[in-house]
Amino acid sequence: MSARTPFRPVAVAVPFALACGLLAGCTSTKSSGAGGSEIQLVAQGKLTVCTHLPYEPFQFKKSGKVVGFDVDMMDLVADELEVDQKIVDTPWEGIQSGEDLNANKCDAAAAGMTINDVRKKNLDFSAPYFDATQALIAKKGAKYSSLKDLKGKKLGVQASTTGEEYAKEKAPKGVELVQFEDVGLLLTAVKSGQVTAGINDNGVLYDYVKTNPDTDVTAEFDTGEQYGFGVRKGNSALRKQINEVLKKAESDGTYDKIYKKWFGEAPEK
Repeated sequence: MSARTPFRPVAVAVPFALACGLLAGCTSTKSSGAGGSEIQLVAQGKLTVCTHLPYEPFQFKKSGKVVGFDVDMMDLVADELEVDQKIVDTPWEGIQSGEDLNANKCDAAAAGMTINDVRKKNLDFSAPYFDATQALIAKKGAKYSSLKDLKGKKLGVQASTTGEEYAKEKAPKGVELVQFEDVGLLLTAVKSGQVTAGINDNGVLYDYVKTNPDTDVTAEFDTGEQYGFGVRKGNSALRKQINEVLKKAESDGTYDKIYKKWFGEAPEK
């Protein structure tokens, strides 16, 4: 059973045109749709995308190359713009705070990022492209079906994520939260016994247990989250282009094909 479901159709934000004027490197590409405004890119012939590795299967390194679900989806956007995708691995805080976008480090952010009100203040989101929920991972055979079962134990969380926020709000007293910079370190801590369990998005955890049979997803929490791709506040041209690509991919079957490639099954309808 998996709750993975398909796409269903504080940094100070600097206006995009001003940011391009103050910081070097902005170039332009095709217009966004009929009558749309010209899309500005930070590097000639490139759609520069910020992400935070590893976050398998959304983005991770394989044979020295960054691949994954998000990578394939953003390749569709790059193809539409007739440019190549350039991926920049950067700390998570700079992505979800909007700082990297404001500093012209990238045009867009693709990092399995949940849309929420706090982040909406710092960056603009595309339409949702993936539904997620929080889940618990532990050693195989563990019977932790709720956060209450972890009283007196250590729970691993990834810093500045919705999983950490959920644990802070819902975990009872006596559960020790141990913070990790990325999900790779969190999962290693679960596997090694450094922490009793870890909380993170279900898609990532289900993918991990496929190749780590000594671990198991023991619970899911219905948080009703949706992922979105991020762009700089006010960058409506690029946001519009991403949304058009998402809509087309969902309607022509490309989304389902990419989903099955990375999750092993077609999305639920």
